Amino acid sequence: MTELAAPATSRRGRDLPVAVGVGVGLLVVVVASLFIVKEAFVVLAVLAVGAALWELAQAFTRRGIHLPLLPLLVGSVGILVSAYTAGPEALFVAFMLTVGGAVIWRVLDGSGQPALRDATGAAFAAAYVPFLGGFVMLMLAAPDGPARVLLFILLPVASDTGGYVVGSLLGRHPLAPSVSPKKSWEGLIGSVVLACVVGVVGVQLGFGAEPVAGVVLGLATVATATFGDLAESMLKRDLELKDMGRLVPGHGGLLDRLDSLLLTAPAVYLLLAWLVPVVA
Repeated sequence: MTELAAPATSRRGRDLPVAVGVGVGLLVVVVASLFIVKEAFVVLAVLAVGAALWELAQAFTRRGIHLPLLPLLVGSVGILVSAYTAGPEALFVAFMLTVGGAVIWRVLDGSGQPALRDATGAAFAAAYVPFLGGFVMLMLAAPDGPARVLLFILLPVASDTGGYVVGSLLGRHPLAPSVSPKKSWEGLIGSVVLACVVGVVGVQLGFGAEPVAGVVLGLATVATATFGDLAESMLKRDLELKDMGRLVPGHGGLLDRLDSLLLTAPAVYLLLAWLVPVVA
């Protein structure tokens, strides 16, 4: 986050110690699943995507959009598992089948403009959550998958943390006041610095790659993570919501924590494939 100066004990009115504790706890669970049994992380991803879709479905009802949740949930499992077991082509095919199934389900359930609106919402939901999440599964499937996924997670966390700390201390110039008034240009600089540092350290320790690869990853992450956060802020503003849900104490909804990660996943996957090719 690239926020303007705010009290150290609060983040948008949240309990900061609770938010930090929950965040650290989630990170520990994720890291443990990655390096003990990779398939455990797949299960966590399926649960996270399902919860995020449920939050999105609940939020959309505020605008009279009713997502066909059952086919979306079933399709999400297929998207994530297919990506992990069979690669990019299977990810795309499973995504298309999910969209098609959700649209047919909704059209058969009703007719007219509401059905068209719901079907369009279902296509958006499938692309936004499980399809983007599928790129994490593509990273995980590599022989060094746990290291790739861990770096992918740490990069947006670094961007968020650097932006929050610098923005809270020095933020004076709003970055996007009409969308997210608390974000600042100073915070954006903090995001860039910490994300690049984490990127450089991560690629050297994890893959023995050149520092420039870490800088490229850091810059790309800040761009995608910031855009993802702003995009969700615009969505919440349109839905007249502060948070997408209340599933994560101190953070709001699970989708509020995944917004920057989702858009960052394909960028990090592609950049790592280019900068740090998988060695069979």
